Amino acid sequence: MRMRFRTLLGEPMLHFLLIGIGLFAAYQWMAPGDSSGRIVITQGVVDDLVTQHVAAKGREPSSTDLNHLIESYVRDEILYREGVRLGLDRDDIVVKRRVRQKIEMIAEEDASTRAPTDADLSAYLTANQARFVQPAILTFEQVFIAASTSGPGVVQAVAVTRAALRTGADPEELGKPTLLPHRMTRTPADLVARDFGASFAAALDKVPLGEWIGPIDSSFGAHYVRVSDRTPAVAPQLEAVRDQVVREWENERRQRARNDAYTKMRGEYQVSIETERATERR
Repeated sequence: MRMRFRTLLGEPMLHFLLIGIGLFAAYQWMAPGDSSGRIVITQGVVDDLVTQHVAAKGREPSSTDLNHLIESYVRDEILYREGVRLGLDRDDIVVKRRVRQKIEMIAEEDASTRAPTDADLSAYLTANQARFVQPAILTFEQVFIAASTSGPGVVQAVAVTRAALRTGADPEELGKPTLLPHRMTRTPADLVARDFGASFAAALDKVPLGEWIGPIDSSFGAHYVRVSDRTPAVAPQLEAVRDQVVREWENERRQRARNDAYTKMRGEYQVSIETERATERR
């Protein structure tokens, strides 16, 4: 029996088997994030926990706080690993969306290595001028004369309103009752468009100043209107809207970075769409 045991111990295959078992056990014990049940709290993890606590509480964590933070981290890690072990991460739209957001954030950060130059911003402002135009400023009065925008009733209402105004009637006492303001003073055209509709605001940009004009159609019906003051829309210089241009330029760069990263990754996949009617390969 002893001879057989000694002979067995001298077998090279046994040596390789024992070495393999030892290496596997060592890997299982040392590898972080595996299924061995070992969780490593590195100094980097602790530093991140402290940073998050300071950002949330405005102070350094106490020893008790830090112990709670670490225990909470361990709890999250254990529950996450158990969820992955059970396959709960598969086909979960919330998990997929969160991973997608992280990938897109990485792409955005890779693209944000330099600040825009004045040349970049000037070119962007020129190409997207409509976004930054300062709207016309309007001061006007309006009389709501009809809920419809055409027909004999509108023509008659205009005539009645015109005649009343010529005799000195108060505009606020004329027309049909409405919750719309009778007068707007120094109001940007985009806010006028918000309240009355885009076509109404556009019409006020063209009518003669100081004259009662109508009917002018809004989203609500027909109006009799007098514009008393108008500051034309202007295309601003870069310095006047620099912060806004920088913000829009950065947003577009991030979007472009996300799209470019996805296009590159998309080229590495073949997508098969299988339905009851057809199978499409892309």
